[in-house]
Amino acid sequence: MIKKGNNAVLILITLLLVTGGSYWVWQKYHVIQAEKTVEKVAARTASDTLHFLPDAPQLAFVKVKPAEAFPEPLIDGLNARITYDDNYTARVFPPIAGRVTKIAVEAGQQVRTGDPLLWIDSPDYAQGASDSLKADADLARKKADYERARQLFDGKGLALKDLESAEADWRQAEAEAQRAKARMKNLSSNLVATAEGKFILRAPIDGVISERQVNIGSEVQPGAANSLFVITNPKHLWVLVDLPEQQIEKVRVGQPISVEVDAYPNEVFLAKISVISEALDPVMRRFQVRCDVVDSQHKLRPEMYARVSTIVDETIKVPRVPNTALFTQGLYSYLFVEQAPGVLQRRRVTLGLQDADFTYIKEGLHAGERVVTSGAILLNSELSGSD
Repeated sequence: MIKKGNNAVLILITLLLVTGGSYWVWQKYHVIQAEKTVEKVAARTASDTLHFLPDAPQLAFVKVKPAEAFPEPLIDGLNARITYDDNYTARVFPPIAGRVTKIAVEAGQQVRTGDPLLWIDSPDYAQGASDSLKADADLARKKADYERARQLFDGKGLALKDLESAEADWRQAEAEAQRAKARMKNLSSNLVATAEGKFILRAPIDGVISERQVNIGSEVQPGAANSLFVITNPKHLWVLVDLPEQQIEKVRVGQPISVEVDAYPNEVFLAKISVISEALDPVMRRFQVRCDVVDSQHKLRPEMYARVSTIVDETIKVPRVPNTALFTQGLYSYLFVEQAPGVLQRRRVTLGLQDADFTYIKEGLHAGERVVTSGAILLNSELSGSD
């Protein structure tokens, strides 16, 4: 009986030891697995990096573009308008009334100073040309009469008063001829006057015909509201900005500015402030600021709308990204940078000036790095979920 009882005790102790050992091994295994999981999550969280296969469905919602460098702006973008540079522009009006009989140029055509633009059939011009011709003929006749009178007077064949009368007639004819020539010069006629009445309107400067507002048969006259032609140098333009009065202290003559237009969304044109108005518009409460821009590639056009920003230094550039690339977490701003295909790193950045479409990055990003411009919020959710 005693022996049987001892065997039962030994069996019970053995079962307890086996059960406890199994439980300890099971517990240890799960602790090790948990520690490995924590280590993996910690490593992933510390690197803030997501890894995707090339055909991962998440990448279908992600767009990546290189961050471009732009001059750092000083103030928020302001609305502006591009116009002709009047220092390189001529608006051609007719100096005389008449009817257009021939046009020699079209819009977009290059012209040089003195090139014919159009011909005008003008009775006034015909009258002026006729007067000039008659004045020249009368001057020649009166001068010849005076020379004959001078010869007769020297030969004692003519009285002094007759010589003086001939000289007076010659001087009067000379004055009339000069008046007629001045009249023709005022009409911008640099050709010999004829009685045909065809006035030639000529280009006053070198440039391109940017506007033509006349047709054959049109009646024209001086003092019209609209010019017949606009000739300009398309490389030189003005940018007109309406500046709020509270920002007047942030601009100065000679300061560089950046100009952007909708036609070229990823391009910045540099200009300089040339004039700041002295008077404030009492209705708009704005100062008008005029900027000079040289567009050697002929991309900008008059009457385009633009957005301008004064910049700190045109030689200092910082990365600029679309606002869709950014997201916030707590008090900080982040974006995703592509390290390699399918490898996306979350990175904290310091923001500079921000407008409606773009943000300038002061710290945390270098120009040329590939930034996720669309899908950043989904990637951040993926990263947070893995955490």
